[in-house]
Amino acid sequence: MSARAAGLLLHPTSLPGPFGVGDLGPEASRFIEWAQAAGATLWQVLPLNPPGPGESPYGGLSAFAGNPLLVSPEALAQEGLLPADALRSAPTFPEGRLDAGAARRWKEAVLRQSWERFRREKPATLVEAFEAFRSGGEQSAWLPDWALFAALARRFEDAGWIHWPPEISRRESAALEEAGRELSDEIDYQAFLQFLFHRQWDRLRLEASRRGIALVGDVPIYVSHHSADVWAHRELFALDAAGLPETVAGVPPDYFSRTGQLWGYPLYRWDRMERDGYSWWIARFAAILRRVDLVRVDHFRGFASYWEVPSSARTAVEGRWVPGPGRALFEALRRALGSLPLIAEDLGLITDDVRELLATTGIPGMKVLQFAFSEDDSPHAPHRHVPNEVVYTGTHDNDTARGWFEGLAAEERQRALDYLGTDGSRIAWDLIRAAYESVADRAIVPLQDVLGLGSEARMNVPALAAGNWLWRARREELTAERAESLRRLAELTGRALRRGGPSATGD
Repeated sequence: MSARAAGLLLHPTSLPGPFGVGDLGPEASRFIEWAQAAGATLWQVLPLNPPGPGESPYGGLSAFAGNPLLVSPEALAQEGLLPADALRSAPTFPEGRLDAGAARRWKEAVLRQSWERFRREKPATLVEAFEAFRSGGEQSAWLPDWALFAALARRFEDAGWIHWPPEISRRESAALEEAGRELSDEIDYQAFLQFLFHRQWDRLRLEASRRGIALVGDVPIYVSHHSADVWAHRELFALDAAGLPETVAGVPPDYFSRTGQLWGYPLYRWDRMERDGYSWWIARFAAILRRVDLVRVDHFRGFASYWEVPSSARTAVEGRWVPGPGRALFEALRRALGSLPLIAEDLGLITDDVRELLATTGIPGMKVLQFAFSEDDSPHAPHRHVPNEVVYTGTHDNDTARGWFEGLAAEERQRALDYLGTDGSRIAWDLIRAAYESVADRAIVPLQDVLGLGSEARMNVPALAAGNWLWRARREELTAERAESLRRLAELTGRALRRGGPSATGD
């Protein structure tokens, strides 16, 4: 089979569905079937962790846990963990838009109903599966800390762990033991939610594999301060004696922001991580590689050198470059895990140390066609691509192709028109064609561009705190005609599996 492949970028929360948020249920299965018909062999998602404020999957409450909001109520009903009337009680949610607050309130009630039914009826097969999941060695690195953290967060009404009682914030043994006894039911429930998430995700991954589709995950380089990871491993992060960040992560001024981006995530103490053989990172990559076939590593340049900003700074302009772990981290990962099927998000200000790290690790980088026309002979232009790369029309941080084009200055617009040989009336399709024709081994396209949508469908505006991550597809948009057009292009450019071939169906 050719190394060339085509893929679609769509986060599960953006799937259609009746419950206010996309999930891992029937609509996910329908999307996989549609993607196969479209000739895709890759489905890329955003981080699957429980999001923090603002619903950003890049500001997760855990680097390991799955997002319970993605658990499918329909799948629970099919397994007998919910009565059918539980689904009929769902309110009417808006279409085409994530309603996270309302969806979370309704789904939380449904999930607790499922938990009570599980505890009451004790279905033997599921009880055995739950206990096997909970006691599995793969979960031991994170599940106990996460379940306790989530239970405590509920008790303290989602106040940051820094505001919890000092003995719990400092993780004193006696205090944690007492909390474990008092919150045992809630801890069991939080572990049950992770069991449901992983059970449904594993089934979805198997279904994708049977249809010849590999799943591409995403690992954010940083985690939120209010996360199970920082609370449980304070020694690995740049915190002061009170547990507050001494310095925080960000990026200098760039394409997205004139004052840079001040993410606010605590930075790592790489020296301490190196001393213990990068065990936390090994566990983190082991966990994500259990879920997906390839991993996009967000902000790859931060492993070569990262932008350190004083925690008191008001913008990221006040930061400075600091050397990261570099090659040593990836060598430790390879020794522990073997081959690393990674994609490096190497966008932004790329310096010689980043290029050297990419070259020595052999990890493919990214090219984004929306960046290809700001100058002549741009490194993102298709004629500059090489096979060991992944080309995108845009990413979750970009506007849609149509929205991007409509906002271009005259010079850049004309350069794009001249390069693509188009009048711009179907600019999204023009960019998709350019991506598929590229010599880059993999081409991945946001679903919004396949659908030809405008800025109303943009997923994220970097440095904007609210109003992101809300777009959802509508079922009627995933037409057979669109799938056939995309498949034909994939066939013409050597990116599609054979129609009806055994590797396409998994038979």
